[in-house]
Amino acid sequence: MSQISTTTSTPGDAIEVTPRAKKGVPEGLWIRCPECAAILFRKSVENNLWVCPECQYHFRISAAVRVQQLCDTGTFEPFDEDLAPTDPLTFTDLKPYAARLLAAQRKTGQLDGVLTGLGFIKGRRVIAACMDFTFLGGSMGSVIGEKLARAIEAAGARDLPLVVVSCSGGARMMESGFSLMQMAKTAAALARFDEQGGLFISVLTDPTTGGVTASFAMLGDVIIAEPRALIGFAGPRVIQQTIRQELPEGFQRSEFLQHCGFVDCVVPRGELKNEISRIIDYAGK
Repeated sequence: MSQISTTTSTPGDAIEVTPRAKKGVPEGLWIRCPECAAILFRKSVENNLWVCPECQYHFRISAAVRVQQLCDTGTFEPFDEDLAPTDPLTFTDLKPYAARLLAAQRKTGQLDGVLTGLGFIKGRRVIAACMDFTFLGGSMGSVIGEKLARAIEAAGARDLPLVVVSCSGGARMMESGFSLMQMAKTAAALARFDEQGGLFISVLTDPTTGGVTASFAMLGDVIIAEPRALIGFAGPRVIQQTIRQELPEGFQRSEFLQHCGFVDCVVPRGELKNEISRIIDYAGK
């Protein structure tokens, strides 16, 4: 029931009634876990690296947050920030591709869906690249492919370990063949990097699918995955409809792929920095 306040009056005067505004709970203070449906205090989840304290569900995070979590404080120096996508095919589906790009850029504050740069992970100097699912599903277009290729070449030129965190729905089909070319470009750059003796640590997060899985994401010298991440080429529903068979429980999840030998280790988000630094030391980089 809303409260009211009254003003003093003399007999015969009308009583003035002023509604008092309700004090509600600020929006965004609480969030629901998609996995266990627990209602969580947003700040506590943020302090827990965006991992549910009840069921350990790993929330999707932006590239900027990923860089903040992964790199030592104040050490990340981004490069190629001015590379921006174009619309070479003047593509339109439900809305023009150019309009989709503009909306994604306003939403994320980034020109495209990957951040690349030089940073330190527990004191180890690395070239890092982090994909952003909030930018058109982290889809790989011409700019993402070019920035990744440049990051790979920078790691080779400086003899530094390369760490790429994938989070993507696959190739950006609004760019058609231009997008698919990035699969070959990144794979070729990694082949040259491997010939130079470079160390490539690939981190797979939820989701890593499509053309990203079919190119650079699965070419790591060491492949790490976050728990319960969806990893695959086609989606499980498409596969099930194609082969007309029931899929094993946990199919295309990190733990299943580790059991089958496609992933080297499954590492919770809170232990990623330690694991990556340990691998760098073990490889002598």
